[in-house]
Amino acid sequence: MTEQELAEQRGQKWHLDRRPVRTLEEARSFVEDVGFCLLYQEHPPVLLPTFLGAWAGEDDRLPTAQHAFADPRTQPAIDLMVRLLREKAAFEASLLGENVFLVSASVFPFFYGLVGDRNPRQVPKPGARSKYSPLAQDVFEVLRRQGALNKTRLRDAVGRDPSPQALDRALGELWSQLRITRVDYRPGEGAYWDALYRWAPEAVRQGIEVSVPEALTALISKYLDCMIAAEPAEVVEFFSRLVSRSKVNEAINALLSARELSFTMVGNSSKIQVTPPRVAPVRNRLSERR
Repeated sequence: MTEQELAEQRGQKWHLDRRPVRTLEEARSFVEDVGFCLLYQEHPPVLLPTFLGAWAGEDDRLPTAQHAFADPRTQPAIDLMVRLLREKAAFEASLLGENVFLVSASVFPFFYGLVGDRNPRQVPKPGARSKYSPLAQDVFEVLRRQGALNKTRLRDAVGRDPSPQALDRALGELWSQLRITRVDYRPGEGAYWDALYRWAPEAVRQGIEVSVPEALTALISKYLDCMIAAEPAEVVEFFSRLVSRSKVNEAINALLSARELSFTMVGNSSKIQVTPPRVAPVRNRLSERR
């Protein structure tokens, strides 16, 4: 395979070949096929498809999150994404700041198994070693007790009149550990947040049952299926946002030893790929747990 052929195969899989994703069924199929994607392009680029690129059917001058408001393609793409979220065909997660990380319904339990909290109903405890601030604790308790709320109602329910910046930080703390999720967007009211265990109890239950090594190897396999092929360093770079580099390297080596991954030459560089079935049958980890 040449580098050009790899780029063409990725473009086809990521719908950058003038086949825009416009209907709910097309969007569901796209997210399920790639497993996960970003909403917007990143600068410097991150090796992932984007939902906005799939909606546009091309990657010409795609905006970053900071400039997306000025692009006419942004709002209809977001509207379609929200429809996916409402029917739980996909889930949002926090990975790269303002950018949305979108995960398919079938992959999400593995993502939860890697980064989610094993006691999702328990109110997080603040402290010197805690990942959560006192405000994050209060926000979770309010959502657990009252259900989905937007930021205006959250601020009133929490009391103490937290600043918008402090409330955003608290929501970010909870979201990064998959304690909460955005469940709706309403014009004039903004996003609504709820406890994830209540919004998607079955997905959370499945995620709790997945061990970290199992989750990581399944996600690496899905990532390489989405990339077609990638350098080991690129795989490590992506997943190091979630776990340590040593754990990613261990998972890659385990998959290579099991012959679930194999090396392939792309141009003059050696990359890894999901082993083609004709060489060694690949166990479909995602299907096994359905």
